Amino acid sequence: MIEASTRARASGTMAPDEIDRFAALADTWWDVDGEFGQLHKLNPVRLAFIRQHVLAHFGRRSASAGSAAGGDPKPFSGLDVVDLGCGGGLLTEPLARLGARVLGLDAEAKAVAVATAHAGRQGLGIDYRCAVPEALAAEGRIFNLVLAMEIIEHVADIDAFVAACAKLMAPGGAMVMSTLNRTIKSLALAKIGAEYVLRWVPPGTHDWRKFVRPAELTRALRRRDLRVRVCRGMSYNPLSDRWALSDDLSVNYIAFITRASPDPRSVAPAFADGDRSR
Repeated sequence: MIEASTRARASGTMAPDEIDRFAALADTWWDVDGEFGQLHKLNPVRLAFIRQHVLAHFGRRSASAGSAAGGDPKPFSGLDVVDLGCGGGLLTEPLARLGARVLGLDAEAKAVAVATAHAGRQGLGIDYRCAVPEALAAEGRIFNLVLAMEIIEHVADIDAFVAACAKLMAPGGAMVMSTLNRTIKSLALAKIGAEYVLRWVPPGTHDWRKFVRPAELTRALRRRDLRVRVCRGMSYNPLSDRWALSDDLSVNYIAFITRASPDPRSVAPAFADGDRSR
């Protein structure tokens, strides 16, 4: 379903210039050799992290060991998931195949149209909407899992965005966020290298000043009674042309987040600005 289909975009916490920038790329979402090629390569790493920690959090069994061993081929069945900034649905579709009821949300209508059309061709019944997170939160919608992948570095107001995410989390729910760290290394690799040297994405796709340090993200989450439980880096190997999870948070990182525990001893400490972030 596409709501607000007559509008080119919905703004709110989403920066209008960022929406327009991605609107120009909307037709290339599913081109593995196009502007989002590296995101296609990163997707298995993101999905593996999500699957591992969501299954553990909700006490589900994976099908990786095979059905004969008791694994569930659709281990996300019964879970309501919202994919914020879903774009063309690169992550939304795999989650639907895992059995989740997924709502893909994006502030850019062309991306929503591309995602809806692609899901239809795959025979996937995914609900897509052109809207911003705070509009969904205002409706009182809640989800077992909130995804905010590679989006917070594009928003207009990080605190307002995190507040909306928190409202969307059901009691006992979880959230996964991934973004780019604001370091000299990320300036060299994720901005200058990716945009001007390797030409992975068009120049101007990212504003390095809006990259988010882990300590900044942690503080924004804590203000909404949320805690980072696990945080890993996502590192690129140019020799193998592959991405993998790592302990290096200096460029890309991904975090698993839940509500704060009433027992402070079980809460992971906040990141210091210098902790593996440079």
